[in-house]
Amino acid sequence: MSKVLVIDDDDLVRDTFVQMLTRAGFEVATAKNGREGLARFRSESPDVIMTDVIMPDQDGIETIMALRQASSTIPIIAISGGGRAHVMQFLDAAQKLGADMVLSKPIKQPELISAISRVLEIGAGRKSRSS
Repeated sequence: MSKVLVIDDDDLVRDTFVQMLTRAGFEVATAKNGREGLARFRSESPDVIMTDVIMPDQDGIETIMALRQASSTIPIIAISGGGRAHVMQFLDAAQKLGADMVLSKPIKQPELISAISRVLEIGAGRKSRSS
């Protein structure tokens, strides 16, 4: 069973992702911000990380850059709210700085599960090349 770390400052969004992922058979760890997310990354050893881009404290861009410094192989999905202006600019920046995939909220369960499956394959390919 793969473990997904969900980093999002919105409790409702985070809980919704936990429900979707648990129903799909994933183990899930959560964090409310980037700093907490980095600590959970170190303690939980997730297989995939989903991070919101716009968060207080430490935003998703800073979090992605820190995660990439810590691990070049961990698959990362950047997510951001669909209703906000400039969402695509934030998501493009996230992808340029290390996110493997970007998704705009709202995200339906099939889209989320498909994205996680794809980035798990990317991560597996990186691990096999680095070992």
